[in-house]
Amino acid sequence: MAGGMEKKDRMKIPRQKMPEQEPDMRRENFHEVNLGLTAEMAKLEALRCLQCPKPKCVDGCPVGIQISDFIGLVAEGKFDEAVKVVKRDNLLPAICGRVCPQEEQCEVLCVLAKRGEPVAIGNLERFVADFERDYGLMKTERSKVKKTGKKVAVVGSGPAGLACASDLIRMGHDVTVFEALHSLGGVLVYGIPEFRLPKEIVHAEIDQLRKMGVEFRTNAVIGRTDTVDELLANGYDAVFLGVGAGAPRFLDVPGENLIGVYSANEFLTRVNLMRAYLPDSETPVFDCRGKEAVVFGGGNTAMDAVRTSLRLGAKSGRIIYRRSEKEMPARKEEIHHAKEEGVKFLMLTNPVEFLGDENGWLVGVRVQKMELGEPDASGRRRPVPMKGSEYVILCQMAIVAIGNSPNPIIQKTTPDIVHTKWGTVVADDRTGRTTKRGVFAGGDIVTGGATVILALGAGRRGAKSIDEFLRTGEWEEQTKEEPAAT
Repeated sequence: MAGGMEKKDRMKIPRQKMPEQEPDMRRENFHEVNLGLTAEMAKLEALRCLQCPKPKCVDGCPVGIQISDFIGLVAEGKFDEAVKVVKRDNLLPAICGRVCPQEEQCEVLCVLAKRGEPVAIGNLERFVADFERDYGLMKTERSKVKKTGKKVAVVGSGPAGLACASDLIRMGHDVTVFEALHSLGGVLVYGIPEFRLPKEIVHAEIDQLRKMGVEFRTNAVIGRTDTVDELLANGYDAVFLGVGAGAPRFLDVPGENLIGVYSANEFLTRVNLMRAYLPDSETPVFDCRGKEAVVFGGGNTAMDAVRTSLRLGAKSGRIIYRRSEKEMPARKEEIHHAKEEGVKFLMLTNPVEFLGDENGWLVGVRVQKMELGEPDASGRRRPVPMKGSEYVILCQMAIVAIGNSPNPIIQKTTPDIVHTKWGTVVADDRTGRTTKRGVFAGGDIVTGGATVILALGAGRRGAKSIDEFLRTGEWEEQTKEEPAAT
């Protein structure tokens, strides 16, 4: 065993706590909250791994990283070799180590979780990725694999698109990634705040793909600048749709158009991508300073929005969620950080109406108490309104973070790609094949809003299937029947 330690001694090592900015300090800035493990902490944490002969943790990783292998190298202090092992299966480890819900995937299957705390796999993945970047070891060169002569268009530069592109370029295909916005990264740059995922990290990992030979085109709205049919007619042998789900859902209650009511998409895009918090910003957000802010929703996006509002000077930030905290889909770490920063949580409460003054400015929201009934299609207990429980909460800023839907532009311009009634693309779970020959899809455009790592996994499966299609020309027709649910 690495380090010469017996199993019983390894099990006595406590899980290394991630260093963080102090709550009172971090709510005043946009710097990263988690500061990263030191080298000594990383080696100690890695020594906790029991190096199981058949590690279950790998089964929980959507991209199949050989977890015990890289952690064993970390325990020996061979950080440069460890990151190479990770990058065999995931070229975006600095991103995944920060935002993926490891506690629900790889870490939950760690044998140590049965008796205590699992190995901090995500923190170790982040550590080796940061080590590579901080010490100038990111020297990826153009792929030397023999070219196939085939060209693939990847639509969307979010996690699904990037994962697909990274595998395809390593398979010898020419890859062009089309991004609708002026900056690359998709939801990684417009949806996740700087204090959770610094943009320089996203750009550094994208630069690696560019050095490998991936071509990137920004301000390219597929469905407008080119359609999917035009891509296929103009030299591309296959198309991968990884455009995500970027259209916000709304509450559909009276007053939602009042000044001071935002969708989380607009609010976070302005702040994260357009730097709306800067004094000379061309796309400012509503002045949060001294305002009482409320955010509707219980996912990571809701946590991002409310914590951002506090950093912009809001007097108070409150999460309003129609179920109990137990049903909240946000990561426990994000909920914990929000509470530490002073966010208040109002559970089992649902908005009924936004209230405004004579000039159309938001002044409050009428809400209603809820109770949990029978489980719905999501498996969570359905919230049921309680009669006579309405009351008013004063607020001057409200952010709606209740989920997203796919942008309908692909559906409108490529009718032979079948979509579900929810607007998602009908695609095979294993291969990503759509109902249109040569077109594949993966990530949120297929599943609806999900996690970064699941999108990465879908991108990798799509790349494998595209490679098989390009080499064989075989196409298995995808059913046109809609799935039962999203």
